[in-house]
Amino acid sequence: MAKLTDPVSILKGVGPAKAKLLAALNIHTLQDLICHFPRGYEDRTRLVTVSELEPDRPACFRAMVMNTPRTSHIRKGLDITRVQVADHTGRLNLTFFNQKFTTDQLQYGREYIFYGAVSGDYTGYGMTSPSFEALDAPPVTTRRVLPIYPLTAGLSNAVMLKTVAQALAVCDPPAEILPEQVRREYGILPAERAYYAIHAPASMEEAELAKKRLVFEEFFVFSAGLSLMRAARAEKRTDPYQNRELTAFYAALPFALTGAQSRAIAEIADDLCRGTPMNRLVQGDVGSGKTMVAAAAAQLAMQNGYQAALMAPTEILAEQHYASLSKLFAPLGWSVALLTGSLTPKQKKDVRRQIAEGQVQLVVGTHALLTDTTVFHDLGLVIADEQHRFGVAQRSALGAKGTDPHLLVMSATPIPRTLALLMYGDLEVSVLDELPPGRQQVQTFLVGENMRSRINTFIRKQAAEGHQSYVVCPAVEENEELGIKAATVWAETLQKTVFPDLRIALLHGQMKGTEKEEVMTAFSRGEADVLVATTVIEVGVDVPNATLMVIEDADRFGLSQLHQLRGRVGRGSAQSYCILTTQNRNPETVARLKALCKTTDGFRIAEEDLRLRGPGDFFGARQSGLPAFRVADLSFDLQTLKQAQAASAQWIDTQGTADTPEARALRQRIGELFRRAQGTMN
Repeated sequence: MAKLTDPVSILKGVGPAKAKLLAALNIHTLQDLICHFPRGYEDRTRLVTVSELEPDRPACFRAMVMNTPRTSHIRKGLDITRVQVADHTGRLNLTFFNQKFTTDQLQYGREYIFYGAVSGDYTGYGMTSPSFEALDAPPVTTRRVLPIYPLTAGLSNAVMLKTVAQALAVCDPPAEILPEQVRREYGILPAERAYYAIHAPASMEEAELAKKRLVFEEFFVFSAGLSLMRAARAEKRTDPYQNRELTAFYAALPFALTGAQSRAIAEIADDLCRGTPMNRLVQGDVGSGKTMVAAAAAQLAMQNGYQAALMAPTEILAEQHYASLSKLFAPLGWSVALLTGSLTPKQKKDVRRQIAEGQVQLVVGTHALLTDTTVFHDLGLVIADEQHRFGVAQRSALGAKGTDPHLLVMSATPIPRTLALLMYGDLEVSVLDELPPGRQQVQTFLVGENMRSRINTFIRKQAAEGHQSYVVCPAVEENEELGIKAATVWAETLQKTVFPDLRIALLHGQMKGTEKEEVMTAFSRGEADVLVATTVIEVGVDVPNATLMVIEDADRFGLSQLHQLRGRVGRGSAQSYCILTTQNRNPETVARLKALCKTTDGFRIAEEDLRLRGPGDFFGARQSGLPAFRVADLSFDLQTLKQAQAASAQWIDTQGTADTPEARALRQRIGELFRRAQGTMN
């Protein structure tokens, strides 16, 4: 028997050219091939008669060849083969393009099984290039549930089907990792049956059972991995902080903290003084004051002789953190540095030298903090802002720059508990469920395009009162097919024809870092009345004078993203407003947007968004920071996720250190999963 680690080139028919095509799909070994799961299936098990065939609906049917196929040469590169088939209910003309071999394979008077879709009009129906197999041949493309694989140019589904079948024939599938008790309790197929059935199911029901097993397995491995990471971190030891006195820090603040902020800071201080590395998430709604909690944590690290690093997902947010924290910490005697990709090579070199020599106590930056050239003198605390944009692998990479530094991650995106367990299963959690005093709720309205003149009047009213407005568009450039507002075009329209007397600024993600900084800084200073932007302003932008948020084509955004955008206003003492515009009259879409108008509770909105749209808004297109699941889909497999999380938690409690073949195989799989996640990050 071959081994799962053997290269695909050991398979018959897989030469250098085909191996290169498979490599384009990240298939290098037999295990990669066996774990290249179908993206869907076609049920070709049911046979219909010729008279039962429906236009444009593929189906299998049994028919006899009624004449000898004839091939006509139309022109260079085009041959057409025609043949007529029939059963007891009717006849059908078949046409094949550039498939001259059918003249030999389809023999007059013999019966075959065909698969295809009829098409045509009042002149008659026909079928183009159907799949077919002899009645006495083993079913390969007909009379079965056919897997449909993700492919690349030059690699057909038939070739992939044959190659996977060959791999399954020469080696055993991946080892069983799920305990028998777990499989029995949740109705999970054994590994061997599932890996065969996912590629060659006897029925659609068996395909679903196989998929459930593999989805459950992925979630089980990931959840168990997070639990093991948490347990391993708890066993580590670090020097406990001796100085937790924050009187001077509190005195430097221009405002009093909320009770929720004080509780979170106390929990952080307890962690830092415990003697084991902290691993905590601070989760709060927009405007709940997470930055000041992070500042208090940095103060504790610095006054105990350590450096702190704060990593933000965007340069704009990093620059805002740097500006506010520099102002806060300068009177307290701490040096704060900014390290981002847009600095000049000389500036980066100088900042990195100061960090390495310990001249800087707090470093604020973006992914530039993760590079090998950034070396810390004595990193004691890592703070990751907007945690859902980084994830397990990236925060581990930054943490590796110190000796088991404490870790504090922050998220302004309220996450439903189900997803929080998946994303933050290795973290303790502090929740900021209070807003600072003086913050008013943002009034939210849903309107159609017929209210455009009133929207414009309201924007002008805000400007007349000395306030500023945001106008958010879902696209940067114009796209006629989508028919949605583009920031570049809309900004020009507003400036030239709607508000020629107002100051209109433009901000989007395709601008250079220095340009974005200049625009945002100018808007913060009140040098523009209206900022037309994309979702680049979704997080961290803090302009207290901005009182109006207009979101164009709001149906293009998820509720959680809309809530984040709404959080850019209402940051001062003046009453603020959010106007959602849409031309979409779909009842479900309207109901979804109206839900946002009824509440400003981010956690309630997150639960509703999860129910309506799945978790895409929380994870983004790439499930940021999470290992790439091969078969699990977070948008549809939440029930299986809950079951796998419960089962893995029970396994950790009862068998986490067991020395059984299943336990060893599971620990090996966990290592592979997180190494894959690390690889996708680099």
